[in-house]
Amino acid sequence: MPSCATLLASTCGKTEEKIQVDISENQATDFCTQLIQRYYNTDHEKLKPQYLGQLPGQLKQCSMFLGEILMVCSGKLIFVDFPIYDVLDQNRMFESKCLDEFPQMKAFMCRLEVLEKTAAYM
Repeated sequence: MPSCATLLASTCGKTEEKIQVDISENQATDFCTQLIQRYYNTDHEKLKPQYLGQLPGQLKQCSMFLGEILMVCSGKLIFVDFPIYDVLDQNRMFESKCLDEFPQMKAFMCRLEVLEKTAAYM
């Protein structure tokens, strides 16, 4: 059985990749928190326009960070791909057309959705 350090190294990547993974995870968490704070607020409908106004900027930053890579770490599937997918999906449920201007984000989501186990789960 591999050690925890071995498992972490295999799922988090090399040193530069670990930095990228850490940034990605924190961004996904922050992004999700912003949505949750508005969605579960009793003034949800009043806060929605403000959130949707800043959403394209958030998505643009995320899109630029991910760029044209297949997954966050050089095309390898790693744990942080799932929280990124989740927050994008939550935003897509909140506003169905929010990803229309970001084809690489939609492609990122599609790549995860067609994975055998993900597709079976979906």
